[in-house]
Amino acid sequence: MNTADAVLPDELQVHFSSFDYDDAWTLGCQLRSAAVERGLPIVIGVVHGQQRAFHTALPGSYPENDHWLNRKIATAQRYGRSSLDVLELFTSTGRDFDTDSRLPHNEFAAAGGVLPIVVRRVGIVGFVGVSGLPHRDDHTFVDEQVELFRRSQISDPR
Repeated sequence: MNTADAVLPDELQVHFSSFDYDDAWTLGCQLRSAAVERGLPIVIGVVHGQQRAFHTALPGSYPENDHWLNRKIATAQRYGRSSLDVLELFTSTGRDFDTDSRLPHNEFAAAGGVLPIVVRRVGIVGFVGVSGLPHRDDHTFVDEQVELFRRSQISDPR
């Protein structure tokens, strides 16, 4: 299995029966609580459709983290997959994202930390991400928290 294949199982977990603005806020608050508890210096964003529904910056994060998060979200939106998966797709074929994507470097970044939010029978309805840790740690944190959120949605059918 190549590294690009390894990312796909994480993304398959991010399927919901529904996801609205209240869910975006709740998910963002959950990520924030977990990050505060661990003392993580990150920024967190949740996008619903094309609109930022949640955003927060925690102590120790920098304005550059906001810029990185925006660039990773733009990449995930452009390719319809996690920002880490985009990176892995390029590197597994010996290509460099910054050069071979032909996208403006100041608007797009292929690095871990952003996952698509997929509603069954609808498709991608948003994105959730963080920036501030090494990019694979960003990805792991988001994946872990989204899975916890997904499980809570299953146990609490509205």
